Amino acid sequence: MTEHDRPAPALARAQDGTALAHQHRGEGPPLVLLAGQANDHHWWDGVREDFHPLRSTVTLDTRGTGDSGKPEGPYSIGRFADDVVAVLDALGIARADVYGTSMGGRVAQSLAIRHPERVRRLVLGCTSPGGPHAVERDASVRSSLAQPDAEAVREVLADLMYSPGWRAANPGPYRTLGDPRMPAHARRGHLAASNAHDAWDDLPRIAAPTLILHGDQDRLTPADNLRLLAARIPGARTHLFPGARHAYFEECRAEAGELVRRFLSEED
Repeated sequence: MTEHDRPAPALARAQDGTALAHQHRGEGPPLVLLAGQANDHHWWDGVREDFHPLRSTVTLDTRGTGDSGKPEGPYSIGRFADDVVAVLDALGIARADVYGTSMGGRVAQSLAIRHPERVRRLVLGCTSPGGPHAVERDASVRSSLAQPDAEAVREVLADLMYSPGWRAANPGPYRTLGDPRMPAHARRGHLAASNAHDAWDDLPRIAAPTLILHGDQDRLTPADNLRLLAARIPGARTHLFPGARHAYFEECRAEAGELVRRFLSEED
């Protein structure tokens, strides 16, 4: 199928008029899946079907990615959270479960804080509270991601996402290494939004039952952030995946999917 043969995406409109491409699949109560920084909805392709048919899933191309609008800015985690609400409104969904990973986990935090009435249950994966209290990646990781060679950066990202053994058994292509159609200004906007996130003071306001997941070998977002989030979000539960890196949700697909499904199936 060529680019011209693809069906037109479903679009919602953000408060500022930006087009928000979204995808609603499956049957049952809605689960919103939020992708990582500089990625479109294909981030979830490897595991999305695990939540069907007991649940429908809602994804979106975060502004700046995929088929969504790519304005010059400004970009912020709060704005991304408001964009999720615009998509839910367009779909007629009053309340949903929300599962956000990496930067999507920051968006999920903001959504649960800014719009608590829209979130039934919350799953946060491989993410952090941001700000001065967060445990940041080390200098060697930052410098390796800042090099000018795009292919070298993709190789670094793949290594940060998956363990060597898993990569050997699963040679790709990988869906978590960034949207290649994303313009440079939007990449900068995503990075600035993620770097500016600081939910520390507001995390105790999260009322939704919360599950926090992380790979214990994650160097992109160190696993100590799981403990920090759990200490701030009332009643939060946690699980660490031994040997997993940033993309634990793919590498530990069976176990992670079961944990999430079980958690979402509990009564409020």
